[in-house]
Amino acid sequence: MCSVTETVELQQKSLSDIGSVAVPTYDRERMRTGIVHIGVGGFHRAHQAMYLDRLLAEGGSDALDWGICGVGVRPADAGMRDALGPQDGLFTLTLKHPDGTIETSVIGSIGEFLFAPDDPERVIEKLADPDTRIVSLTVTEGGYNFSPSTGEFDASNPDVVADLAEGAVPVTVFGLVTEALRRRRDRGVASFTVMSCDNIQGNGHMAQSVFLSFARLKDPTLAEWITQHTAFPNSMVDRITPATPPDLRAEVAGRTGIDDRWPVVAEPFTQWVLEDNFSSGRPRLEEVGVQIVDDVTPYELMKLRLLNASHQTLCYFGYLMGYRFVHEATADPLIAALLRRYMATEGRPTLAPVPGVDLDVYTETLIERFGNPAIADTIARLCQDSSDRIPKWLIPVIRERLAAGGEVTLAAAVVASWTRYAEGVDENGDAIAVVDPLAGRLIPLARQSRTDTLAFVSDRSLFGDLADDDRFTGPYLAALGSLRRDGARATLEGLLG
Repeated sequence: MCSVTETVELQQKSLSDIGSVAVPTYDRERMRTGIVHIGVGGFHRAHQAMYLDRLLAEGGSDALDWGICGVGVRPADAGMRDALGPQDGLFTLTLKHPDGTIETSVIGSIGEFLFAPDDPERVIEKLADPDTRIVSLTVTEGGYNFSPSTGEFDASNPDVVADLAEGAVPVTVFGLVTEALRRRRDRGVASFTVMSCDNIQGNGHMAQSVFLSFARLKDPTLAEWITQHTAFPNSMVDRITPATPPDLRAEVAGRTGIDDRWPVVAEPFTQWVLEDNFSSGRPRLEEVGVQIVDDVTPYELMKLRLLNASHQTLCYFGYLMGYRFVHEATADPLIAALLRRYMATEGRPTLAPVPGVDLDVYTETLIERFGNPAIADTIARLCQDSSDRIPKWLIPVIRERLAAGGEVTLAAAVVASWTRYAEGVDENGDAIAVVDPLAGRLIPLARQSRTDTLAFVSDRSLFGDLADDDRFTGPYLAALGSLRRDGARATLEGLLG
């Protein structure tokens, strides 16, 4: 691999000085904001922003109408403001192939970035601007503010309560978007589309439910207008995008000569399946590889119950067995066998046929993707926020299998491995940093389950009534007992025969 000794700071004016990688050749000065994206992180930049960059590069009569304005809502988003602002929204995307091939390009589809805590009024006016025709979201599963067990919007959230107060300056995504929709209605401007790109089954339906719930509490007449005029398409998004490793900036600079404050790395595989349901038009994304369909459901269930649920199947067992990177765990024959058997015997039976997809090939492709050493995805990333992930990705598999009279041995063992992990101490007695919004509740429950065996799964906000069903609790308790008595490796050996 060649090394570059001199570097150039990534900015619009420096693009002509970059000869090592592909850079935007379209006229970014003429790019207009057609999409406001809330929640700009690594995944958005490696996925949706990349597709829009492709479209802008393809050209066409209206391509430049679909530039992106990124918006940060959380205090943690200040880092993205500080990275993208001086770079005119530009960033590098590096794709790492299993064979060692590395591709880096500069992505230019984000024209500006606004940080809502700095100036909420500016964000609302950007959302209310007639040029803005789509508001897209990657706010994580927890950002939708609903109960995992009931699916109901949590109106008691203190930030939501504050936003509902008369004359409040919005701080939540719900308050910002709803106020923008009110202004559009009052000004006679057509509604934008709200497009969720998060890993939630029926993400468009979920977005519609929570935004309408907030709007009804704020202004019932506005909620009715939103019901009639605002589209919430469902989508399925897929690209493994680990958190930016600490050394990536130096690596990109050394290899390309580009100094990027916050580069992104991802696998080469990417997929986006999008329901053709928009309020005010959409970009021609089908021209750059997006699958535009009438029904996303088969594709999203495939991804959630095979890829996402398999990540949870792998991560707790992998961590307890001493692995810290996904590719290292996947290389272990026991974990690879666990993944294949879970997908074949428990995940896939809950799926309907997926048009144009061979599930045998898809399963093997997932194993290959998980095993990509170049990505260096961490097991800790997969283990975090489990209270958001397990109820959405794995619990539905358990419920459907039980309803059909099927076994849930492996899925129950995954929940047991989460319980063991959530105790916060590994098999060597070393502390585990449990990163979860409910860690303060989950860690005591996991430890309590050593004496009160069903304490962890009796949390009905996460598991509903599964603790009352011995078809689940039987294999769950068997696996949990083995994990504590014999360890993760021996437990897997017993499970897999």
